[in-house]
Amino acid sequence: MSQQPQEPARQDEGKPDDLPSTEVTEGRDKAPHRAMFRAMGYDDEDLSSPMVGVANPAADITPCNVHLDDVADAAYEGIDEGEGMPIEFGTITISDAISMGTEGMKASLISREVIADSVELVAFGERMDGLVTIGGCDKNMPGMMMASIRTDLPSVFLYGGSIMPGEHDGREVTIQNVFEGVGAVADGEMTEDELDDLERNACPGAGSCGGMFTANTMASISEALGFAPLGSASPPAEEESRYEVAREAGELAVGVVQERRKPSDFLTKESFENAIALQVAVGGSTNAVLHLLAMAAEAGVELDIQDFNRISRKTPKIANLQPGGERVMNDLHEVGGVPVVLNALYEADLLHGDALTVTGETMAEALEAYDPPAIADLDVDFLHTVADPIHERGAIRILTGNLAPEGAVIKITGEDHLHHEGPVRVFEEEANAMEYVQEGHVESGDVICIRNEGPRGGPGMREMLGVTSAVAGQGHAEDVALFTDGRFSGATRGFSIGHVAPEAFVGGPIAALEDGDTVTIDIDDLEMSVDLSDEEMERRLEDYEPEPNYTNGVLAKYGQTFDSAANGAVTNPGAKRD
Repeated sequence: MSQQPQEPARQDEGKPDDLPSTEVTEGRDKAPHRAMFRAMGYDDEDLSSPMVGVANPAADITPCNVHLDDVADAAYEGIDEGEGMPIEFGTITISDAISMGTEGMKASLISREVIADSVELVAFGERMDGLVTIGGCDKNMPGMMMASIRTDLPSVFLYGGSIMPGEHDGREVTIQNVFEGVGAVADGEMTEDELDDLERNACPGAGSCGGMFTANTMASISEALGFAPLGSASPPAEEESRYEVAREAGELAVGVVQERRKPSDFLTKESFENAIALQVAVGGSTNAVLHLLAMAAEAGVELDIQDFNRISRKTPKIANLQPGGERVMNDLHEVGGVPVVLNALYEADLLHGDALTVTGETMAEALEAYDPPAIADLDVDFLHTVADPIHERGAIRILTGNLAPEGAVIKITGEDHLHHEGPVRVFEEEANAMEYVQEGHVESGDVICIRNEGPRGGPGMREMLGVTSAVAGQGHAEDVALFTDGRFSGATRGFSIGHVAPEAFVGGPIAALEDGDTVTIDIDDLEMSVDLSDEEMERRLEDYEPEPNYTNGVLAKYGQTFDSAANGAVTNPGAKRD
């Protein structure tokens, strides 16, 4: 009697059966699956190893992402050297700077959701064991981390790095200066030729926008959250150290899979509070409020928008970086990077040292191992000690009142005692407000409202760096108040208030405003109100039934599913909150 054929011996006999990838690599019935992998050059050793996805949003759409194929290659090498099976796949990105001031900017926040959705789908569909998620432009960072949170796969976040500053007229410049230059030309403070020269020199190569704008804020926050190793956020995009960080991230990802360390193991209320403390200490982007709320919602962590006020009240602003200051991410890198700030906060008991990180260390242990220099020992003018801060309170404030019962967000970049009261000028969209500013109608003391730009009303909650920069470029950064249910860029500075919630489209009080209504904004008292009775506002809103701007396609789909900005503007049904 003939013997039954024996299944050939395989090198993956010891592969743990709790890894998702065993569903596509193990057993006789998976021979077709293995054949597909072999077609791509994978061998027995690869198939017996943890399968680690490299999510790569590389694109020629933006300098933030144009180099990410090289960053992904380095991460791929690290996974391979760490005895993992690297699998690279792509996803989208939107250039915030290039779409700014256009209808296209409505795609930006939606791209955060699409990135999270697409990475989740690939990781789920291909049965991956872990992830290295790479970010370049602004929405890449939260989108990638949200995907890791949703899948709860062992993951390491990897930033693509910042652009170096350009040089114009003997000083360092960034894209912020170009946007403000447009306003300066309109006001007669800069010539067209000067603006042209500035345009040609502001962005000298690859990398994300250089100041503590949204990309660098979220990259820094990835360290504070524990999603990325300390020191990984600040190396510039085009320096070799960026590729060393990428290789180390790949190798770490294999170890994280082997140890089964998932985002749910280290993401806690304490780690989110650490992220907020860093944000308010460095004057980070207001967009981080939206993204941290969204990430916390995805993680099931009870983070409330008022937590930003609570932490900002006790955490001083100690870094003087753009847009409020003059220095950029590379300046911070040269003195030790984000850990310098984290360590200063930890030593002042403003950071949870027992919060865990992706490396398995606590934040305190990671800081001790990294050993960053003390701010007091650095000969720099842009980092202050906690004992002698730039501002006693952190840079982020949440305002409430009868105009924003669910909250509105402002970043303090100049004076920290701001009170503004006056008649409002209401615009139904950004373009009309921009035209008003560019025609030179803005005067000191003005109050400008731009509404129907929220998550659902826009849809997509456009950033409005163009209009805020035009106001700032005309010299009105601190004496003209501008508020919106949309968003502002991380490069925005001045008296600009965003994320007003509830938004106009869903019948929020901002929808009741009329030209001439008296609006009061008080930063110290955290107030944003209008001199109208509840009865009058209800009367004005009785017949308010706005039509959506889009009824077809991706903008319509996501516009229908966005939650309030006060909850992070998430679209995932499981992350929405009452």
